[in-house]
Parts: sequence; structure tokens; C-alpha cells
Amino acid sequence: MLLIKNIEVYSPVKLGVKDVLITNGKVTLMEDEIEAFSPEIKIIDGRGKKLVPGLIDNHVHITGGGGEGSFRTRVPEIPLSKLIEGGITTVVGLLGTDSTTRSVENLVAKAKALKEEGISVYAHTGSYGYPSVTITGSVKKDIVFIDEIIGVKIALSDHRAPSLTKAELARLASDARVAGMIAGKAGIVVAHMGDGAEGLGLINQVLEETEIPIRTIRPTHVNRKQELLAESFQYAKRGGLIDLTCGLYEDLSPTNVIARAEKEGVPLENITVSSDGYGSWSKYDEYGNLIKIGASSVSSLLKELQSMVLNLGWGLEKALPFFTSNVAKALNIYPKKGSISKNNDADLLIIDDEINLLYVISKGRVMMEDGELIVKGTYE
Repeated sequence: MLLIKNIEVYSPVKLGVKDVLITNGKVTLMEDEIEAFSPEIKIIDGRGKKLVPGLIDNHVHITGGGGEGSFRTRVPEIPLSKLIEGGITTVVGLLGTDSTTRSVENLVAKAKALKEEGISVYAHTGSYGYPSVTITGSVKKDIVFIDEIIGVKIALSDHRAPSLTKAELARLASDARVAGMIAGKAGIVVAHMGDGAEGLGLINQVLEETEIPIRTIRPTHVNRKQELLAESFQYAKRGGLIDLTCGLYEDLSPTNVIARAEKEGVPLENITVSSDGYGSWSKYDEYGNLIKIGASSVSSLLKELQSMVLNLGWGLEKALPFFTSNVAKALNIYPKKGSISKNNDADLLIIDDEINLLYVISKGRVMMEDGELIVKGTYE
């Protein structure tokens, strides 16, 4: 059992100074004052600190991305410590360009491993390609029968994309939606958006000509260029959910983009932010030759939150949802995840006024204490 005393709670709504009792991985009580009724209770003094939900990163290459510049450019699997150091207590894993040397089986195995090590993990079947790589031979069956899988990945408007037809994207979206309904999961299509001129064109055609709900297809990396971002703002105004990626370009950082979205009347509850962690970033010349490649870090999520609060002067109530409640609602795991209230999962961060990470608590277990990592992955 764990009792956090005298801490300012953001659920992400500001709730004031509370005592929070955690038992069996859940928030059991949250009151103005809770007495320590047993010597078995570990007490954390939260005076002068803030308690916020653990961050949810909905786009991480947990088995590593890359491989576009030959075998030596394959990014390794992510270790548990990198997620904890980034304040991430829930992660969604997925494949990228490479579904030849990597597989959905490997992805789900890594998801299960990270779950055993102490955090919450979900995954998407598929990759950039089409027909989608799966475990069962069916996108529907993967989503319905494999606990971790909640949706499917595809790439659009990219030189590495499979050039889907309208009918193929509509069928994929229909399969994901129906499977999600059967299994009580998100049932979504995560659409990697590239630099291509088509932008959201194919997605918009499918939505205009079918009955598929707009929130079934989730474009990500939409802040990679101005034209795509402008389209995406319109998409969000129509009720769609869009995902911003950290670390693309300074002028199109999630912080700057969200500030602009607010001015343009985009519903902020329709925006999420992810890291694309352990995926590769790459640059190509005009002939399609790879000229530079690197790997993204999951620490960018916490840095983006710090930027919103410290640089833009936003309060935590305004900044937190893009990394917590908005994401949990989009993934159909709210309020269990992404908020702090009685009976919710005890996925919590304790931070100071500078948004420095002091404690990470995942499923009620202290993973970081006083800024020091105390739980690492099996082979770290």
C-alpha cells in the first residue's frame, strides 16, 4: 500500500491538495486527509509537489523501427527504463516500414514483456504495407482475439506507402471498426502520413462516400508540413482525431501547432501528441536516395509538456490532456487510464513546479523515486 500525503492533484483537472491512497494497483481513496492506518503503508510526502496522470504515448516502435538504410540501421527494442524516464506508464506499440525482418508476433511478444516488467501496453497490427501483416491472417481476428491489439497501422501519401485504393482503405477501416465493436476496443486505423501531395485526400474520399465514422481513421505525423497540417485542422473541426509527433520541426512542434490550433478554433480535445519513439527519422534527396537517418526518443513527450507549461505559460490543466485524457479517450481506455480518481489504475507521476520528474508510479508500483530509476528491464 502507498499513501501520498498533501499533494496538489491534477486529474488532469485541478482538484486541490489531497491525500491519495493506492492499493492493489488502484487509486483506492482520495480525500482531504487520510490517516496511515497500518505500518505496512509506504508514505510519500507530496508537500509542494504535484500529482498528475502517467503519460500515454500512443505511437512507439517498441521493437525498434528503421532499417531503411540497410540492416545496420535497424533500431533496437526499447528498454523499460527509457519509458519510465520519460514518465510513460502506458504505451501503444506498432511496426513501421519494415514488416519483413520484424513481425506482429514479435511486437506482441515485446508488449507482453513490457507488461510483465510493470507498465501497460497495447499494440496495432499491420505496418506500412497492404495487405496488412497479422498474426491470425485477419485484421479483424487480431483485434478481436489478441488482448493487446486495439487497431491496425497503414501508411498513406508516402513514397514507402502501398498506394491503397479507396476500396481497400474503406475495407480496412470497416474491418477495424467492426472488430473494435465486437471486442470492446478502439478498433481504429492509424494512418502514417507522409510528405506526399495527396495528403488526407484518400481518407476524405472514403469518409465522404461510405458510412465509416470519421474517428475510425486516425492520421498521425500531421505536423510534418504546413499543407498537411491545414488539412488536418479541418479534419479535427469535423470531429476527427489527429495526432501530432514530437521532434519533427521546431516551427511545427506540437506546442506551436496547438497554440495555433487554439487561435484557429480547432477543438483541442481532438488533438493528441505522441513521440514516434524508437522509430527512425529519415531524409531523402530528390531522387529518393537516403541521405540521413536517426532514431526518435520517447523523452520528447515529457519535454513537450514542459515546453507548454514553461514556455507558453499554460497551466497543467490545459497542457496535460494532450498526453493523458485526450489519448485515453481516443484509445477507449478512459477513465481507467489518463485520469486520477477512485478505482482508476494507479498510473501516476509526481512532478515539481519545473515539471521535473520525481516519482513514476505504474500500476501502483514505484518505478522512480526522488528522480532515481529504481526499476529496470529484465536485461538492463
